[in-house]
Amino acid sequence: MTNPNPASGSPDKEPATEALQAREEARATPTAPAGDTAPKQRPAEAPRPSLGKLFLDNLWAANTVTVTVLAVVLAMLVGAVLIIVSDPDVLATYGYITARPADAFNASWTVVSEAYANLFKGAVFDPDAVGFTAAMGPISETLTYTAPLVFTGLSVALAFRGGLFNIGAQGQATIGVILAAVAGFALPLPPGVHLLVALLAGALGGALWGFIPGILKARTGAHEVINTIMLNYVAIYFLSWIIVQGGVQNPDRADAISKPVESSAQLPRLLGDNLRVHAGILLAVLVTWFIAWLLNRSTLGFELRAVGANPDAARTAGISVTKTYVLVMMIAGLLAGLGGSNMVLGSTADALTPLVIAQIGFDGILVALLGRVKPWGVLLAALLFGALQAGGNRMQSYSGISLELVTVLQALIVIFIAAPALVKAIFQLRAARTARLQTSLAKGW
Repeated sequence: MTNPNPASGSPDKEPATEALQAREEARATPTAPAGDTAPKQRPAEAPRPSLGKLFLDNLWAANTVTVTVLAVVLAMLVGAVLIIVSDPDVLATYGYITARPADAFNASWTVVSEAYANLFKGAVFDPDAVGFTAAMGPISETLTYTAPLVFTGLSVALAFRGGLFNIGAQGQATIGVILAAVAGFALPLPPGVHLLVALLAGALGGALWGFIPGILKARTGAHEVINTIMLNYVAIYFLSWIIVQGGVQNPDRADAISKPVESSAQLPRLLGDNLRVHAGILLAVLVTWFIAWLLNRSTLGFELRAVGANPDAARTAGISVTKTYVLVMMIAGLLAGLGGSNMVLGSTADALTPLVIAQIGFDGILVALLGRVKPWGVLLAALLFGALQAGGNRMQSYSGISLELVTVLQALIVIFIAAPALVKAIFQLRAARTARLQTSLAKGW
């Protein structure tokens, strides 16, 4: 006897199923109007823009490189106004600008172009220089000023990436310069070994001064900004005290100056004894590469960035926030200590004085901000600041422009960098699709 309801999938039901599917597809397909038998044409795809057009479009987008360059341009323009205002002879020509406007414009152009020309000649290259020493002198001075700023800038940037504000690079560099100098004149060691020991002493001194606010932050929650600022004062006054102590002060001098560092502990000069650039700049590049690898390729770097982005989420994921805070501040202090060591083991000075460290710790904060707290950005920012410092010396000597104006230029650059919306509004930059400006220092900008 035949089953009246064959099972699904049987040969008896397959033709009916296929007919039903064909009827549904025909009902779903729109019918063409009568007489229109031509097949439908797909809309033509828009032609892809050329590589050159894409480059130009992205160049004038609000990415970090464009905003940084334009911030420097804006700072130079404001600096030009300040140069004009600070020159009484130029200002006098504006008293009769309606009668003879050319006098005011020519005088303004002359004083500004001369000042910036001397800035370039003192920092990069002097076309009128005769001989190897004179030709390489500007870049030598720039690299000499750059080397310690790279270390202090990396110190501040690394702490920022870990969610901490290391305002104590000045104090950490001060302790580093003290221990490096003492190791440089107190330990009788052979060349090479003596230099390594002095650098290691400076690095350990900075690491110790970074460990203190790190452990206080981790264990007690004490704010690192307050601790590092207070430790800056402790380090500065400790430097002033130790210089005049027996065994440290130069016995042949009555003023506050230490014994000179032995030649066996000094960084070798790269271009001869007549040019100041030394191997510290090579060490700075090597350390920059290592910090970039540490942040982007290592487990510690991942934990550091995770804690900097969200410490609560990092703690939930099993990352020790306490240990990370301590390690971050110790490494930051170590870097600042190396920067301080460069000041006394390089060609800047060979003995301790109350002002031997200058302002490299505080300048490191500006370098880190300008470099977007990224290692290679910090290196380029330090190079720019070193060029401004080296060129500012010549600008002061040849153009009569105050050296403080260079500091104003540095501050203006950082102000415009910190206000990307202002730069985008002035230059009418469109929003970038692939690069978005960050506003959080802790997240790495």
